[in-house]
Amino acid sequence: MTTINCDMGEAFGLYLMGDDEALMPLISVANVACGFHASDFNHMRKTVRLAKAHRVEVGAHPSLPDLQGFGRREMKMPREELANCIIYQVGALKGFLEAEGMALNHLKPHGSLYGMAAREEAVAHAICDAADVFHVPIMGMIGTCHETVYSARGHGLIAEFYADLDYGDDGRLIITREHQAVDPARTAARCRRAIAEGKTESINGKDVVVRADSICVHSDTPNAVDVARAVRDAIDAGRG
Repeated sequence: MTTINCDMGEAFGLYLMGDDEALMPLISVANVACGFHASDFNHMRKTVRLAKAHRVEVGAHPSLPDLQGFGRREMKMPREELANCIIYQVGALKGFLEAEGMALNHLKPHGSLYGMAAREEAVAHAICDAADVFHVPIMGMIGTCHETVYSARGHGLIAEFYADLDYGDDGRLIITREHQAVDPARTAARCRRAIAEGKTESINGKDVVVRADSICVHSDTPNAVDVARAVRDAIDAGRG
């Protein structure tokens, strides 16, 4: 059964990002920011509580230590240092989950860390080193190091399809610093095709192979609530 996941909990102090309260009832799984690209201890606790109220599973959304760049700038870090960076973030979120009587559902690297892990084995191994500590599956994309390295290391892969991002001809995501609004109807149609056919159209019109165990909507997409609602309606119609 395809789930809907959302990267959220990305406010910081008095700065707000995304409409988590409106999005949470529309999703199945929340990827909660852990303080290194967004969020802080108060927002982490608030987001976990909101997820619990709506019976939404929670995974950790760790990033490179890039608060100013929202985790969307690449950084070079040795494997052990990167693994420690991830463990630190996931451990913090796990504490808030335990405080609310919830379990950690998965890991999902954020932004540039996600993209780097898709193509660099050393980065993918660092993520696995952290996942070895927490014993949960990892979200990622087929046809990349996510699939090959995570599987070789014995970690479950939750294969994602991205509702609100474009794909290159090589099947990889085009990760932008800022997300633009997308057409909810077109997005829903792309999601239906990804589920039914395992394909999506690249930015240049080429079909690429995908798998949609879970569909991602970003909370910082300007019309994220409308997109999430359209995607949910599309999934529900497919089940009917």
